[in-house]
Amino acid sequence: MHIDAALVSALVAEQLPHLAGLPVRPVPRQGWDNRTFRLGDELSVRLPSAEWYAAAVEKEERVLQYLDGRLPVTVPAVVAVGAPSRLFPHPWSVRRWLPGETVEAASTLDQVALAKDVGGMLAALRALPTEAGVAAGRHSFYRGSHPSAYSDQVQTALERLDIDAEACAAIWLTATTSVWTSAPVWFHGDVAVGNLLVQRGRLSAVIDFGTCGVGDPACDLVLAWTHFRGEARTVFRAAAGLDDATWQRARGWALWKSLVVLSGQSSPDEGDEHRRILAEVLADPVV
Repeated sequence: MHIDAALVSALVAEQLPHLAGLPVRPVPRQGWDNRTFRLGDELSVRLPSAEWYAAAVEKEERVLQYLDGRLPVTVPAVVAVGAPSRLFPHPWSVRRWLPGETVEAASTLDQVALAKDVGGMLAALRALPTEAGVAAGRHSFYRGSHPSAYSDQVQTALERLDIDAEACAAIWLTATTSVWTSAPVWFHGDVAVGNLLVQRGRLSAVIDFGTCGVGDPACDLVLAWTHFRGEARTVFRAAAGLDDATWQRARGWALWKSLVVLSGQSSPDEGDEHRRILAEVLADPVV
């Protein structure tokens, strides 16, 4: 679906005329599930990139209203939700623009401090009551569910790729032979460097709750392999908490993502980065 600034301007003029005339410009780094545009200086517009991401719009509105003020960091405030129309067939949203830069874009960061901040944020998220959440499933692309939901994709990748398939299979077996036995808890579902904002060197906000829900929090720990190294990885492990079995499932989630990317089943443009991540997954169990 072609989504550009002209479409966003037309949607705003059609459904939110009091905001019409504000300049619209795309953000420099777009996500996979949604397209985001600045609307003036204080707002942003977020449109799902395909039909299967559209269900998250209503869920995020409800979840963000609940989480606002309950975490040690800021979350986006939803200003309005647009309806499907002849211009765009899915719901879309307008949100407050949050200051800061993504961890991905930040040139210098104290990684140990960041690891402590992110781990503490995840622990705070898990501690919240879950009544406002939705059980993990298709809407969360099975984040928060058991990693075995993607066993077929892992098997396909192991057959296609020239890698240490035996070591990968052993990691996957370990990841899929335990389950979350406690009550379901909140998970974000996509704790990635593009969804974490920093100001003055510290974590200030978390964005993109499209895959959030309640279930097994293992999927939220993959930053241990995708971003952190050395002491920062150890600090993240301690700050985030959780038992060894959950970290083993988290390792499985990190393994799955790199395997499906490298085997061409998802996001093939990120191959170089996922070769690095796969090496980290194979080298360090973080338990």
